[in-house]
Amino acid sequence: MTNLFIGIVAGAFGMAYLLYGRRQAKFAPVIAGLLLCAYPYFVDSVFWLCVVGVALIAAPFLLDF
Repeated sequence: MTNLFIGIVAGAFGMAYLLYGRRQAKFAPVIAGLLLCAYPYFVDSVFWLCVVGVALIAAPFLLDF
């Protein structure tokens, strides 16, 4: 149940980043958004879901290209 909830939250952030990146023509939020939508399918551990999710959410703020 926790994996499903984290996947839904990550997908919501991913869609928001994807839309923002496309509207602003920025590459980093688009890639982060795509990865946020896809990574819950490949990670099973709740700990790693949270770690990877937080890293991907923070990535567009740290990397700007």
